[in-house]
Amino acid sequence: MDLYASPMACSLAAHITALEAGIPVTMRYLDLVSKRTDDGGDYRAISPNGYVPALRLPDGTLLDEAPAVLQWLADQNPASGLAPPWSSMDRYRLISALNFLSTEVHKKVFAPLVGAHATDESRAATRGLVEPTLDRISARLGERDTLVGETFTVADAYLVTVLHWAVHARAQLANWPNLAAYLARHLQRPAVAQAIAEEKAEYRRRNVPAAQPA
Repeated sequence: MDLYASPMACSLAAHITALEAGIPVTMRYLDLVSKRTDDGGDYRAISPNGYVPALRLPDGTLLDEAPAVLQWLADQNPASGLAPPWSSMDRYRLISALNFLSTEVHKKVFAPLVGAHATDESRAATRGLVEPTLDRISARLGERDTLVGETFTVADAYLVTVLHWAVHARAQLANWPNLAAYLARHLQRPAVAQAIAEEKAEYRRRNVPAAQPA
C-alpha cells in the first residue's frame, strides 16, 4: 500500500497508525505547494483534493480524508486497540474526536496558521484562535492519558500531530499542564518517535517546510 504524505502534515497521524498497527506501507512523500509526488507526478491526478493523507489500497482503491484513512488502518488490526469496535459508544466518541480535530482544530486553526499555504494575513487572523482551541482540547482530554477510551487510538495519533503543530506555532503548552504532559508522554511511544524521526529526516532531505497541515 502507498501512503501519500507530506512531512509533519496531518498524514503523520496515519504514519503513526500504520506503525502502531504493524501494517506495512510505502511512504510516498509529496510537496503540498507544487502538488508533485516523490517521482515527479501530479498528485492531483491521484487525489483530486490535493491534500494528504491518501492511501492506495492493494486493489487500487484510493482512500482519502484523515478520519477515514485512520479508521481503515486501525480496523485492519482490531487487536491493536487503535479503534474501538463498531457499534460501541467509544467508536462514536472516536468519530466525534476525529471530526473535531479535523475541522475545528486542523482546518480552522492550524492550516491557516502553519499550513503550506499560510499567509501573513491568515496567520494574523487565526493566531487569536489558538488559546481558545487549546482550552477546548484541554477540557475534552481532562486528566486522562488517552482521548478516547483507555488505550492509545487513532484519535491520539491525530492529537499528537495537532499538539506538535501547536508547539511549532509557539504556543506555550505549559499553560495547559494536561496537554503538555500528554504530549511528552506520547512522544515516547516507539511508533510516534519513529514516525516523527522519519518525517523530520525526510523534511531535512527535501528542505520543505515542516509542521504543515494539509
